[in-house]
Amino acid sequence: MDDALTDLLYRPRPSADRPLLGLTILAVEDSVFTSEALRLMCLRSGARLRRADCLAAAERHLNVYHPAVAIVDLGLPDGSGLDLIAAMHALTPRVPIILGTSGAEREAAAKQALSAGADGFLPKPLDSLAAFQAEILRHLPAELRPAGPREAEVTPVIPDPFALREDLSHAMDLLALDAPPVGYLRRFLLGLARSAEDDALEGRALAMDGGFAGQDKADLRAMISQRLQSIPMAM
Repeated sequence: MDDALTDLLYRPRPSADRPLLGLTILAVEDSVFTSEALRLMCLRSGARLRRADCLAAAERHLNVYHPAVAIVDLGLPDGSGLDLIAAMHALTPRVPIILGTSGAEREAAAKQALSAGADGFLPKPLDSLAAFQAEILRHLPAELRPAGPREAEVTPVIPDPFALREDLSHAMDLLALDAPPVGYLRRFLLGLARSAEDDALEGRALAMDGGFAGQDKADLRAMISQRLQSIPMAM
């Protein structure tokens, strides 16, 4: 057993209701809405979550500590999460469990993540506590999993709407640029729309495949502005 898994043996013993107790999970995720969902799932599972919102921040985290699990979004503002997955896969000691995640072209994204060295893939929306726990547990050695049967929680995890507001505001900031990063913005909005179950926004993001003209940009800004108006400001 390698050093990373040996370290896991000294974590608190997991239980049926807190099956990930003692694990440190690094989420490399630029969406505040998705990060909030992961925070809630980690809280209910007994794990500790740390977040990096870009590749550079993730590298700083990895220089300081060694997470048991890394969940890496494939579309990040400063590059591809696939490069980070490949780098973590090559580390010695390796990050024990590496999972990719994406809301854009999920089947293709899953194949790309596995080819880069990921152990598994979590498609967005990340709203199922049972699926989240199961995907991590299936990559742990048997001696590190909770003993006995577990009751799967089927109630979806619903992040705070203020987290959604932050992501929508981020999209508006990108659209205000003279030359918005269309490829990144499309992936960001696809993941956000699917996480928020917003079919209209998802359709608009899908239509950005070949870029967009001035009127398309104006229509997208109007759509996002309408959604921002429906979420009250934080007190």
